[in-house]
Amino acid sequence: MGIPRDMTITSGDVRQLLESDDDAVLVLIEGRAEVVRGDEVDDDAHRGALQVISRADLLERTGSAELSEHELEEQAGTLDATVSELGG
Repeated sequence: MGIPRDMTITSGDVRQLLESDDDAVLVLIEGRAEVVRGDEVDDDAHRGALQVISRADLLERTGSAELSEHELEEQAGTLDATVSELGG
């Protein structure tokens, strides 16, 4: 069994993305998750950030902006695992 690690993307991050503007994007920058407006993705403060998922893509995936805490945790776990696999 692997060594447990802290999740980078949490249910709170997913909730924040769903509660954000339509063009919002969840990004990873300097080892932390952050929800930014679409027009902020390419600004100097977020240069080099990894775009994880847009609000639109998350809504397409979940079918709703109203998720239970369990569903938020599931989405966070899936996104976190996907990001971890990218890192090798």
